[in-house]
Parts: sequence; C-alpha cells; structure tokens
Amino acid sequence: MIESGDTMKKLICLLFLLPFLNACSDSSADATQYTAQAIHDHDRCHLCGMMITKYPGPKGQVHLKGQTQVPKFCSTRDMFNFALQSENKRQIEALFVHDAGATDWQKPTDDAFVDAKTAWYVYGTSKKAVMGPAVASFKQQADATKFAEEFGGAVLAYDKITIALLAGE
Repeated sequence: MIESGDTMKKLICLLFLLPFLNACSDSSADATQYTAQAIHDHDRCHLCGMMITKYPGPKGQVHLKGQTQVPKFCSTRDMFNFALQSENKRQIEALFVHDAGATDWQKPTDDAFVDAKTAWYVYGTSKKAVMGPAVASFKQQADATKFAEEFGGAVLAYDKITIALLAGE
C-alpha cells in the first residue's frame, strides 16, 4: 500500500508540473513558425517612412509578439535601430534580413531572407545602402568575409551589433 501511495504522489506531482513544462516548450516552438513576408513596392520603412524597394542594400523585418502587422525596414541598419531599443527588444519573436550573398544588392528579392540572429554582418563597408553606411547581411560567414575583403568593414555576428556601434561610438 505504501508503494501505491508513493506512486500516486509522484503522479500528482508530474501532473502538476506538466502545464509548466508545456509552457516552456511552446514559447521556443512559436519562434520557429515565422517566415519572412514579401516586401511590396509601396511598403514604407517602419522607422523612417521611406519607400523600402526604392533603395539598394539588404532590408529587414521584425515579427513582434501578438502582432499581425510586421514592421519592415528599408535597411538592416534601421531594423537594428528599432530592434535594439529596450522597449522593442523584449517583444521580438523573429527577425529576417536579406542574404546579400544570394541576392542582388540593388534589388534584393524576397526569396533571399534569412534568420537575422544566425546571419553574419559587415559593418563599416564602403558599399552604400539607403541611410548611409550599410550593415550588410549574409547567411554564410565566408560570404561576409569575401564582401569585407572587397568593400571593407568588419565581419560581426548578430549579438555584436549594438546601438553604440550604429551610432559610430
């Protein structure tokens, strides 16, 4: 009888903890269900209001918790300036940027979006985008390195892009 009581206690504990375990696994599964949205000719940058497709260089977009509207940006620089703000940072579910190694610099295509958190970036390049110096994004580190060798700049991982860096500090 003691064994069945212990088993019952363990079962009750397990049943009590099950919702918490499920909640933890659901949040990570949600982030992977996002896909990049197309950028249309009349879409405007969420940060500066400029027409996104009118300018060269890689673009970005951010998927926010509980939002169906996806903020899109005319440059990865503007996307970072938005995404790195503390009030926005905690709301982000997913970010996408163009892979400049897989698409045309002048007219990036929607099929070249990659996960911004796993992408590589070239900062300080001579290659221009819409708002001054580009933050060129690449899926492969080797492509970022080749780009930096040709156009200058430092190759950085996602977590090395900061507000201070973007401000030129």
